[in-house]
Order: sequence, then C-alpha cells, then structure tokens
Amino acid sequence: MSLLARILRTDSTTAAPLVLRLGLGSVFIAHGAQKLFGWWGGYGFQNTARFFEAKLGLAPGWLHASLAGGGEFFGGILLVLGLLTRFAAAQAAVIMGVAIWTVHRSSFFAPEGMEYPLTLLLVAVALVLTGGGALSVDASLAKSSNKSGK
Repeated sequence: MSLLARILRTDSTTAAPLVLRLGLGSVFIAHGAQKLFGWWGGYGFQNTARFFEAKLGLAPGWLHASLAGGGEFFGGILLVLGLLTRFAAAQAAVIMGVAIWTVHRSSFFAPEGMEYPLTLLLVAVALVLTGGGALSVDASLAKSSNKSGK
C-alpha cells in the first residue's frame, strides 16, 4: 500500500469523525484567523508575532506566528473538508502541545489552564487514529483510488 493510500485510508462507513472534524476545524479556523488577520477580537499577525517572541520566548516571533496561525487556519480548513485529515490533525495536536507547554502548563482549569487545549489535542489525536470518516474528501479519494487501482 502506498504512503498516500495509507494517509487517505479511513472508515467510510461511519460519520462520527465528521462531528470531530467540524468542531475542531471550526475552532482552529477561528483561532488562526485571530492570529493572522485580527478577526473576532484577535491581535493580528504582527502583534501575535511580538507576543510569541517577547512573552513566550519563541523567536523569531514571525516564524512561530506563521506556523501557529497558518497551521490553525489552513489546517482547520483541511479538517472541515476532511482532506489530508491525519496530517491536519497531527499538526493540530502539535500546536496544542506547544500551547500547553508554553502557555497553559501552570494549571489545569480554565481560563488559563490546560483543560481546553488538552481537549483539543485529544480530539486531534482521535482524528489521527480514525482518519476523516464518511463524508470526507479523504474517503472519496480513497474510494476512487481503489477503483482505479483494481
């Protein structure tokens, strides 16, 4: 089985991952848009980059803001579509792991604790394990590649 076939492979008989993809993807699109564009009360790219560098010690700030904001925004779009779900979910898990380590590790409970980013990380890991499920672009691509490969 090719690497692409393994990445796209998913159980196309269940829609359970759809609920996870839509929820996680929507949250990530919104948070990425806050970081990149300043939408929905966000700080925008320049201020996010300054914060990452000055307050979190993530230098260069522009690089880390690009990775976090871009990963959230574009990864969220991939999750909503169910396209390259495992890749998008893996990068979501990494982003949440970094957020927990750099910002939220001092306590468990919200608003400053890790409970929310940890929940997002666990949803992302579930999607890495399951793939996009039914009603995903991954399932459609896997199905069409199986037909053409026979």
